[in-house]
Amino acid sequence: MLWKAHQLLRKFSTTATAYQHKLKLALIGQSIFGQEVYRHLQKEGHRVVGVFTIPDVNGKADPLALAAEKDGTPVFKFPRWRVKGKPIQEVVEAYKSVGADLNVLPFCTQFIPMDVIDSPKHGSIIYHPSILPRHRGASAINWTLIQGDKKAGFTIFWADDGLDTGPILLQRECDVGRNNTVDDLYNHFLFPEGIKAMVEAVQLIADGKAPRIPQPEEGATYEGIQKKENAEISWDKPAEALHNWIRGHDKVPGAWTVIDGQMVTFYGSSLLDGPVPPGQPLAIKGTTKPGLITKNGLVLFGNDGKMLLVRNLQFEDGKMIPASKYFSSDEMSVIELTEEEKKMAEDIKTIWKGILSNVAVIEDSTDFFKSGASSMHVVRMIEEIKQKYGGLQLQNEDVYMATKFADFIQMAVRKLRGEDKEEELVIDYVSKNVNNMTVKMPYQCFINGQFLDAEEGKTYDTINPTDGSIIAKVSYASVADVDKAVAAAKDAFENGEWARMNARERGRLMYRLADLMEEHQEELATIEAIDSGAVYTLALKTHVGMSVETFRYFAGWCDKIQGSTIPISQARPNHNLTFTKKEPIGVCAIVIPWNYPLMMLAWKSAACLAAGNTLVLKPAQVTPLTALKFAELSAKAGFPRGVINILPGSGGLVGQHMSEHPDIRKLGFTGSTLIGKQIMKSCAVSNLKKVSLELGGKSPLIIFEDCELDKAVRMGMGAVYFNKGENCIAAGRLFVEESIHDEFVRRVVEEIKKMKIGDPLDRATDHGPQNHKAHLEKLLEYCEIGVKEGATLVYGGRQVCRPGKILPGNVLNFYIFK
Repeated sequence: MLWKAHQLLRKFSTTATAYQHKLKLALIGQSIFGQEVYRHLQKEGHRVVGVFTIPDVNGKADPLALAAEKDGTPVFKFPRWRVKGKPIQEVVEAYKSVGADLNVLPFCTQFIPMDVIDSPKHGSIIYHPSILPRHRGASAINWTLIQGDKKAGFTIFWADDGLDTGPILLQRECDVGRNNTVDDLYNHFLFPEGIKAMVEAVQLIADGKAPRIPQPEEGATYEGIQKKENAEISWDKPAEALHNWIRGHDKVPGAWTVIDGQMVTFYGSSLLDGPVPPGQPLAIKGTTKPGLITKNGLVLFGNDGKMLLVRNLQFEDGKMIPASKYFSSDEMSVIELTEEEKKMAEDIKTIWKGILSNVAVIEDSTDFFKSGASSMHVVRMIEEIKQKYGGLQLQNEDVYMATKFADFIQMAVRKLRGEDKEEELVIDYVSKNVNNMTVKMPYQCFINGQFLDAEEGKTYDTINPTDGSIIAKVSYASVADVDKAVAAAKDAFENGEWARMNARERGRLMYRLADLMEEHQEELATIEAIDSGAVYTLALKTHVGMSVETFRYFAGWCDKIQGSTIPISQARPNHNLTFTKKEPIGVCAIVIPWNYPLMMLAWKSAACLAAGNTLVLKPAQVTPLTALKFAELSAKAGFPRGVINILPGSGGLVGQHMSEHPDIRKLGFTGSTLIGKQIMKSCAVSNLKKVSLELGGKSPLIIFEDCELDKAVRMGMGAVYFNKGENCIAAGRLFVEESIHDEFVRRVVEEIKKMKIGDPLDRATDHGPQNHKAHLEKLLEYCEIGVKEGATLVYGGRQVCRPGKILPGNVLNFYIFK
């Protein structure tokens, strides 16, 4: 984040001090990336004097051309710049007529003659998606993954007559996650940061500060474009190398193998840790060990015995299926279309015809891909259908799953009717026999209505503070998981069932969720006790009980959120109306603390949901389990996919990325003042998202000599020791008037000795273990500091040793100073 803030400050400074240094630019290229570079350069005050792009395809202009034409910028659409290696003079003259100072090539698939490259005063700069000199060539992102690079990035370089060999102007790099795909790298770094860098590079040139760093030949590589025929998987490799090969070819051209005599292409690979899951064996040509069809996909084995998981398979006819369905023979019956649905089918047929211009007639058997469509046409087709039928929400994968026209129409109609039944929620539980019951605890990330392993496959141990034992290995969410959760929440808010749901129906879902929480209150309180150390009886009444009541309270608010009219003073007031309409914000992020895991979740999320927002919530790293159980209950209550997403993991990683994410509109955080400052800064720098912070504090309780002493002792002890002192409104300091000080301390010690410290599941326990080891150690450290600074420790201040326990746990004796 500091890097990003620095970049932003530098950008503002450069713009402010060198505003006069602007260039006349020629943009040569295409695509949405080119369009965004064009827009940002215009916004920065540079003048684009000409856009040179590809001709229209099937009557549709390239995005860069559309943006330029809308602005009135001259647009040239040359099918080629040279013939038989020689420049086409009319084309070169047309280019020179615009009088550019600099050529900017953000993404260009055409060969541009050197007469054009060298023509402007400042020459030409090109964007390349690798850290040059590594991975020169057209498939740079693919080879970054295929070769297992730990770093990816891009280079902006000065064009010369070589292939990606010109001097370097600037470079940026990012880490490559072990399960990152080409799309991940492009969408999360190469695309957004590449646009910013292109603008920065142009400004450096305008200011006369742009370097020309010769590319070293050491470490230089060149790889050609990968084609289907050389993308076959060679199986005698470790699992990680197989995974890199598959993800590096996803989506184009697709890594493939032979299964049951036909070519099958693999998509959606991730490394898999843990024990071998149960599944049905699948023989694959060339492997020494068969794969396994499991509920999550196809498990494959490297020659090192380690595993990877493939989620989707595509057959020779172009049809794609979830790998988990390979052995399924269930076929849906053909449904009869209504008149309105038949009209929709005709409209979709027209869209197919517009894309497949080489096909005379679109028939039921017409295959989208076999008729010449590519992955770019998939995006176009889906967007055109969305424009005409906003209620029909399609994904790219839907096209691959139904490639023939008749199958596509059947799939589309089922989706429109809501008949594409979601599979029953699959949950891998950790089960514990405890507190005279079996508690079942989810431990994976909850994203878009599914419990999933973290993208990078990492886990961490969540610890029972009573005895130090491991309760479960919980998924450790990554930046990629945040992106997936936010995308799901945004889609649910903008396009999903939640977006169309009326307020009363939202309230009904929240009431149902409250009922389910109450139905599972003993299980929730037990999980809270073993995961956070909360005394069970208190957890039952407060942690869980108040959470249930919170959801019921806000459920009642759903259909009572009203706007208001505002009186205004005008000459003709009857002809003016000013009013406030209250609408949901969008995707909200919530970061909660560890002292009241479920209750803090309820306080923050219930209001968010009642208003119609969607949420991505990060529970405290040390207490994730009730939040994940809550996710399970929300799904059972009927909340649509994507509305609620839960990401266990690190605050420094997950929380920080949430505060920076441009699609999150508001963030709520409870925690330290130091982290709160960082979050506020990140929220401001990213997209000025709204922020609610509950931070720090050290509340004093002052007791005077005219008090009722017994009552003051009870209130003082409650203020300090309630919920083990892990309380946002705890009285961290007691000031007692000197005349009653000694008697007050004596009575407190007397009462303390009556209280039972120990197992939070014991109904007689008054005070359970501290929440986690680091907190316990901090309290012990404070005790030592107090003594060193001259305070008298009159009672406790040490970790309690309990006979018969292998580990002492985080049980701390009461400590009292005077």
